[in-house]
Amino acid sequence: MTSKAIVKCDKKWEILALVVLALTLWQAGPASAADEPDLIFRRSTVFKWLSPNDKLATYAVDDPEVEGVACHFTVPEKGGFKGWLGLAEEVSDISLACRQIGPIKFKHKFEQGDDMFRQRRSLFFKKMQIVRGCDTKRNVLVYMVYSDRLIEGSPKNSTSSVPIMPWGATDVAVQKCGEFIQ
Repeated sequence: MTSKAIVKCDKKWEILALVVLALTLWQAGPASAADEPDLIFRRSTVFKWLSPNDKLATYAVDDPEVEGVACHFTVPEKGGFKGWLGLAEEVSDISLACRQIGPIKFKHKFEQGDDMFRQRRSLFFKKMQIVRGCDTKRNVLVYMVYSDRLIEGSPKNSTSSVPIMPWGATDVAVQKCGEFIQ
């Protein structure tokens, strides 16, 4: 191999390394920090000797468009060196529970199936999404969590519903979710 060929090869690796670094920094930037859920707790499920354990983690997230509703979800988190570096593709087993935590107030109109929360579950291809809808007949907010991939999605999902009820003696005017659907 000539010295020119070696220099060309080194340049390609430098460019590739810069692209990977840029993508990693872009995904971990401060703009996405505001969208992070609150970690409630983690429990180890698989012990690993030299690297982090596999865990189950429970998080809380408030609905940004509907005041008075919070969702809790539990996700498996891969351990090992790939999980520690953020390179492992997480599995799609996610549980969900949403509840009324105060008087419900709709901030804006929304469409059935709008994203309420979205989180990356692998470096490039997989996302977990919590979507919101309204059962107008029963005046109930319905939340569904699922994961999707660029090529193929996952049928694994979980659903939770939040009946819109008065909150305390002063909350007499219960809003109807059907009035806030676009």
